[in-house]
Amino acid sequence: MAAQQPRVVITGIGVLTPIGLGVEKMWSALLAGTSGVKPIQSFDASGLPIRIGGEIRDFDAKDYIDKKERKSLKVMARPIQMGVGCTTLALRDAALEPAKLDPTRFGISFGAGLIASELDELGPASVASCEGHPNTVDLRKWGEVGLANMPPLWLLKYLPNMPACHDSILHNAQGPSNTITESEVAALLAIGEGAAVIRRGAADVMLTGATDSKINPLSLTRLSLFAPLSKRNEEPEKASRPFDRRRDGIVPGEGTGILVLEALEHAQKRGARIYGEIVGFGAAFDLKRNGEGLARAITTALRKAGIGPDQIDHVNAQGFSTIRDDAWEARGLWKVFGETQPKVPVFAAKSYFGNLGAGSGPVELAISLLAQQHGVLPPNLNYEEADPELPPIAVLTGRRHEVRSPYFLKISFTDMGQCGALVVKKWQE
Repeated sequence: MAAQQPRVVITGIGVLTPIGLGVEKMWSALLAGTSGVKPIQSFDASGLPIRIGGEIRDFDAKDYIDKKERKSLKVMARPIQMGVGCTTLALRDAALEPAKLDPTRFGISFGAGLIASELDELGPASVASCEGHPNTVDLRKWGEVGLANMPPLWLLKYLPNMPACHDSILHNAQGPSNTITESEVAALLAIGEGAAVIRRGAADVMLTGATDSKINPLSLTRLSLFAPLSKRNEEPEKASRPFDRRRDGIVPGEGTGILVLEALEHAQKRGARIYGEIVGFGAAFDLKRNGEGLARAITTALRKAGIGPDQIDHVNAQGFSTIRDDAWEARGLWKVFGETQPKVPVFAAKSYFGNLGAGSGPVELAISLLAQQHGVLPPNLNYEEADPELPPIAVLTGRRHEVRSPYFLKISFTDMGQCGALVVKKWQE
């Protein structure tokens, strides 16, 4: 008879968000209906078509890292600093001391997106490579003079696997380590992989989650060229409105969410507080972006959890706030819940702080975990009028939802169609 696989539980949460640093501040802001979308302050965005975002204004990495380790901050881009700092919050919340762990059974599975360079590092090399060729980089000049203007450790500041790298060094995590670079769905895939590592018996503890920032001149320039962005610069708090009839595009943001996953036996042995248990995970590709792939991912997660759609308390949605993406997300949800549970509440956290990129998934998942603990889930912001072009999903609006079932569903996907779905059950002794 095959040995029973370890059960995987969540014992620690760390978040850095535009509406609060740490779970307490974030939760208070949610209950107060506070929007984190404001005019951008960290740089001059006046020349860009979008000048608003979910910006974190009070983060200082030195507050989260020991003095003896602070020298490493100079080789960390802002999202990496956020990731390392947020891990401190998650470990503290879990009351977990890495020094007391078997380092070979302590691993990391992080999600990440593209980390944009700072202009003061990339700019001089680019200018030097454009001499005599306005607005065009001369690759010969780049090799001759451009590279000499680049900081020697430039690449190490921006590689997407560096949050996992720094955390593994700082906390002596010598177990399995992986980074998944799939933009908005990266964290959910990383959490699914982290849980699978524990179930395979390869680790007792896994740090999972993601960090990202779109509040950067290069990121916002790229998004302005290629992504459907909101044009509500004059009313930032109203800009992010998932599933609403008047939604007009993404609101960029920044944020980090880190979760501590543990084998149940390991958590119980040390007397850990347990938030919930990961009971189902599914992934799929929505080739036509019509909801079919998303529905497959959800159905797989439900099947692995051993439950039906009628047992889900609420859906924690992706809610990009774009015309196309919200439409096919709604169709995917309707394929699973429409006939059996058409009134399952749909919550979209991006209405509070915009799109945190890879950081969206774990921050949004943390909100549902906190909702289970407190017994209520706050309503969406800015959902004022149903879109008649969408299936009639039950977008949570008006008043708080009283949590009744121990199960919730978190979904994430990218605009290209990669999908992930996670079912979490509230811990009950």
